[in-house]
Order: sequence, then structure tokens, then C-alpha cells
Amino acid sequence: MMAPYEQAVIWRENKVINAFYHKQGSACAGPWAIMALSMALLSGCAGYAGIEPQGSITSPDTVKAEKTFSSVPLSPAAWPDRQWWKRFDDPTLDALIKQALDNSPDLEVARARLRKANAQAGIAEAARYPTLDASASMSRSRVSEVDDPMGQGGFYSTNRSVMLNFSYDVDLWGGNRAAWEAALGQARAENIDYRARLLSLSTSVAQAYIKLNDAYTRQDLARRNLERTRRIARINQELSQGGLQNEAPRLQASSSVSSAEQSLAGAEQQLQSARLSLAELIGKGPDAAMDLPKPSPLIELPVALPSSLPAELLGRRPDIVAARWRVEAASKNVKATKTRFYPNINLSAMIGFKSYLGNYMFSEGAEAGSVSPAISLPVFEGGKLRANLESTEADYDMAVGKYNQTLLAALNQVADTLNALSGYAIQVKAARDAESSARQGYHLASERYHAGLTSYLQVLSTQQQLLNAEQTLADIRAQQQQTAVKLIQALGGGFKGDSMHLDHEEGLISGPAVPDVLTPAVGAGSTSP
Repeated sequence: MMAPYEQAVIWRENKVINAFYHKQGSACAGPWAIMALSMALLSGCAGYAGIEPQGSITSPDTVKAEKTFSSVPLSPAAWPDRQWWKRFDDPTLDALIKQALDNSPDLEVARARLRKANAQAGIAEAARYPTLDASASMSRSRVSEVDDPMGQGGFYSTNRSVMLNFSYDVDLWGGNRAAWEAALGQARAENIDYRARLLSLSTSVAQAYIKLNDAYTRQDLARRNLERTRRIARINQELSQGGLQNEAPRLQASSSVSSAEQSLAGAEQQLQSARLSLAELIGKGPDAAMDLPKPSPLIELPVALPSSLPAELLGRRPDIVAARWRVEAASKNVKATKTRFYPNINLSAMIGFKSYLGNYMFSEGAEAGSVSPAISLPVFEGGKLRANLESTEADYDMAVGKYNQTLLAALNQVADTLNALSGYAIQVKAARDAESSARQGYHLASERYHAGLTSYLQVLSTQQQLLNAEQTLADIRAQQQQTAVKLIQALGGGFKGDSMHLDHEEGLISGPAVPDVLTPAVGAGSTSP
């Protein structure tokens, strides 16, 4: 049994509540049919007529390259392998690339960006589902005479509540889904960008390895040339001291020694710079540069093109695939923005307990609940919606333009690399012939010297021609090998992206745990908004 004062408090508070809800009910009551009719009458107040994208995706069929590639051998197996560097059969290069892929800070940044993109996709996906939360509150207030329907007031009221709250955006027009698909497309693009960085890093290590080998060759040739000039200087000094010639040859030889010393210092500086560059690529500090092993000359790879170029290049180049995913994401953003012009329904409900007396907090009489469906429709926002749509349409056009630019740049990069390789092939042949002739001349001069038919100065003179020919050949070979690596990168470096549709069931992208190949699964979705 409740005490009399408790009964009086409940009676007074019920009077206050009933009076409040009676006023609110009379103000808010109205058939749903009237609300729906109002929405229909106002539906024409905001629209996006006249706002359309301007960009169009370039078809690979319109980009002709048959004449450019006609002189290059075609092979179905000419696409690079995923671990393309294995073709050089160099264990040292294999180890360096593995260190780079394991330790590079640049990949840490790429992995962080991928995690962020996945998280953004998760946030967008969460907006598609209902929300459920719990709340508990207690408030105490003094009721005035004005608020008390009995006109007495002066008593205190304590309100206690424990509620479970529910909210759900019905998403009639698929705006939340489109926003999630856009975020998913961006996450896939970041995933492909990560793989592009893997390719860029591996090719950079290979090129730095080739450069380091060339630097060692330069150092060796510079040392041999310095030794040669010192021998010439000693011979000329002996001849001058013996009165067999004037001072001019001796001074000229001394100047040559100084020039050779300068060349050796420059070669050693280039060698150290090449070491530091390679150490940075593999994620090591400057001290580790001194421990790098001396490279071995890489084997020459045959030049051939895939028979399906350029059609398959769309799925073989990670930058092209990433650009294509960004077009897809921009298309979904346009769709999501358009849904903001339409009516939207939001459902909210709550259920729980409310009581002014703690003893009856969870009793049947304290049960409370409500359901609040709401319809919203933009009528006038000063052009904000149309401006937002124009902005997303412009983003789509920029994504399309970037994709077209990437596609053309990729094909031109392949063509430019092939042109360079063709030129280097001719130069290498000529340099080899020149080196062979210089070597034969050097051997002939040595034989004539040993036969007493010429002086040793003549032998040293022909040695200079040999050293110059060896340096020229080494430089061209290094450039040829670096360009061959560029061709591997231009052909995608073993990347495969077979499909360009969103997989709505797959959800978030897997992270960089499998950093070799991304094959997006086939789903649904149109690219053009």
C-alpha cells in the first residue's frame, strides 16, 4: 500500500502529464494522408534537371598502337610474372627486393592509407543499418503553481527513466547504399595503389642495383686509367731527366694524372651515392650502405610484347585499374547525391520505463514507449543541393579525365620504352664492336712492344682507347637494363585485375596481407551516373 502522500504526488503528476500530452496531441494530430499529400505537392520544389556529367571514358579500341608496335615480337607469354625480378637469376637482387618490401617506410604509409579507406567504407556501410542504444536518466524539479493544474505547486518531482532507443533511415532511394559503394570503390582504389607502390618499389630497387653495378664499373675503370696515366708520367719523367725529350710531355702527363685522380674521386662519390640510394630503398640507414654486396651484371632479357596489347593493359596496369575504381566511386557518389533531392523516411522508436517513484520503476504501470516515423523533403535550400550535385558531377568528370590520361600515358610509356630499347640495342651492338676493336688494338700494341717494334707509351695510348670503349659500353648497357625494367613496370609488373565491378556481398577490402595480385570479384553496378 502506498502512503497517502505518495498517492497525492502520483495523482498530481499524472494530471500534469495528461494536460501536456493533450495539448501536444491537439497540435500535432493530423491524418497521414494529409502529410503524404503535402509531400506530393512539394515534390517539384527541388530538382536536378540540367545537371549531367560531361566526361566520357576512352575506349581502348579508339587508341591505335598497331603501327607503333609492329616491329616488336609478340608473344602470349610476354606479360611479366608477379615476381618478375626472378628472371634475372640474381640471388642478391632477390634479397634486396625482399628487404625493400619488408622494410620500406613508403609502404607503411600506403598500408595506413589502405586501412583508413577500409575504415571509411565501414563507416559508410554502418549508415545502412538501424542504430540501437540505451539510456538512463534521472531529474528532480520543483513544480510551480503555474505548472500545477490544481494550482497548488510547491512540491518536488523526480523523474526516472530507462529507455532503449531505435532509429532507422529507410533509404528509399538507395542513397546510403550508393555512398557505401562509393567508399568501397575508394577503398579498392587504395588497395590497387598499394600494389602500384609495391611495383614501383621493386622496380626502383632493381634500377638502383643496376646503377650501383655501373658505379662499381666506373670506379674500376677510373682506377685502371689512373694507373695508366701514372705509368705514362713516370716514363716521361725518366725521359726528361735523361735529356731525351723536353718538359712538355712530362707536364702533359702530370696534368693527365690530376685529371684521372679527379675522375676517380667523382666515380667513388657516385658509388657512395648509389649505395646510399639503394640502402634507403630497402629501408636501411647510411651505415648499412657500406655493407651492401657488390652487384653482378644482370643478364639481358629478350624484348617482346604481349599479343593482346593494348586491350589487356587495362587490367594489367595497377594505376589504370585504380583510376577505373575511382571513376566507379565517383559514379556512386553522384547517385548518392541525387537521392538527397527525394523525400526520405526515418523511423525512430523507444521503449522502457518511466516513473516518478523509485519503488515502481520497473512495474507494469511504469512501462513507456513511442514510435515516431518522420518524412523529410528538401523544398528550398538556396541552391545548395544543386551545387552539391554539380560538385560531385565535376568530381566524376575529373575521375574520368584522370582515367583517360592514365590510359594514354600508359600506352605512350610502353611505346617510348620500346623505342628506347630499340635504340639501345643498336648502340650496344656498336659499342661492343668498338670495344672489341679497341681490345684487339691493345693486344696488338702489347705484342709489338714485346717484339721490340714499338714503345710502351704506344701500348698505354691504345689502353686509353680500350678503357674509353669499355666505359661507353658499360654506360649503354646500364641504360638498356634500366629501360628493360621500365618496360616491365610499364606492362604492370605481373599485376592482374580481371574485373571492374563492385562486389556488394564481399564488403571491405582485404589488407596488404596478400601483396601480389588483386582480382576484384564480379558484382553489379554501372559506371556512368
